[in-house]
Amino acid sequence: MLLFCILSLSLISWDRVSKDLAKEYLRNKPARTYLHNSIRLEYVENTGAAMSMGDSLNPTLSFWLLGILPLTVLLILFRQVLIHAREIRPSRLMALSLLFAGGTGNILDRLLFDRHVTDFMNIGLPILRSGIFNFADVWITTGVIWMIIGSFKTTRYTLH
Repeated sequence: MLLFCILSLSLISWDRVSKDLAKEYLRNKPARTYLHNSIRLEYVENTGAAMSMGDSLNPTLSFWLLGILPLTVLLILFRQVLIHAREIRPSRLMALSLLFAGGTGNILDRLLFDRHVTDFMNIGLPILRSGIFNFADVWITTGVIWMIIGSFKTTRYTLH
């Protein structure tokens, strides 16, 4: 449980600090590009989910669907980790920490800043670019990939 808490708090803090820096140095300024425009830093406030899906939802529906529902899922996840921490493999616990931290980072934005999540990173090539995202999105994506890869591991049985 200690690993889960320390990793989650560290990642939530990293996300929060990066969003505050984006607000300070990127808001109302032109995009900054690096490595021949492979990396672009551009400030956006997103009221939708990934790739701005749900951006046009009614504010009340958006609050419940993109704020309260994910918060409930995160609280259930935290409760399950709290109860079963000793039974969860460390690698799975790290993946769950990434999911929890990423979700919490974006939920904090939604609840504190009137449904707006700060996004500021974009990567790609001129013909193929990602959407604009933040570190919380990276944590969630990494956690999901880690969970998927972990689900393919086989259990080795020993014959006695």
